[in-house]
Amino acid sequence: MSSNSTTLYIKGDRDVEVTKPDVALGDILTLECSDKTVPPKVGTIKILKFRKEGQHRCVVSVLRIIACIHEKYPGIEIQNMGETDIIVTYEEQKTPPLAWHILKTTFVAAVTFCGAAFSIMAFNNDVDVTKLFSQMYELVTGQRTDGFTILEITYSIGLTAGILIFFNHFGKKRFTVDPTPMEVQMRLYENDIQTTLIEDASRRGDELDVGGVGTTDPSGNRRS
Repeated sequence: MSSNSTTLYIKGDRDVEVTKPDVALGDILTLECSDKTVPPKVGTIKILKFRKEGQHRCVVSVLRIIACIHEKYPGIEIQNMGETDIIVTYEEQKTPPLAWHILKTTFVAAVTFCGAAFSIMAFNNDVDVTKLFSQMYELVTGQRTDGFTILEITYSIGLTAGILIFFNHFGKKRFTVDPTPMEVQMRLYENDIQTTLIEDASRRGDELDVGGVGTTDPSGNRRS
């Protein structure tokens, strides 16, 4: 490998999930180089080894990744185009039965439906929408309402349409290409979790970094 003028570009996401205990750089990074023989070789460098039982997580510093590459190929120039800290999560790949997926989907749908219905009913009862509609109908028409008028019908239709438009989603159908509010909130929640994991690992000294004391070595054991 000619390494005098070789530049390797690496890009890693903030959170990566792997399904095998032996983790190589190719499993957590995207590699690009003008010399097409470089990425396959660098991608086979081992960076972590998890125990096979259960779920495990480790925070890897990009400096440790660069150090591992330089240890094998000291002449390569490395340009990091991604995150400075990568959360690597290992979990054994298990496929639950179809009945379990159906049961979970049914449970989540039922809880979501009941919770949303309860919230809407509680709000309507709190502001006394029924009495308000009755007063508005009597004020405009001069007749007493029987509780089932054009106001209730249009309110129900408008509430349904407003929910669909706000969440920008109905089944597999999207009304626009923008992410839904739920997706935005989930991404913000994921970002908060990832930031917390990285900061906690750094404070505890569990981050896999260069020259650190008490970090986790590639075999998965503790080093003092």
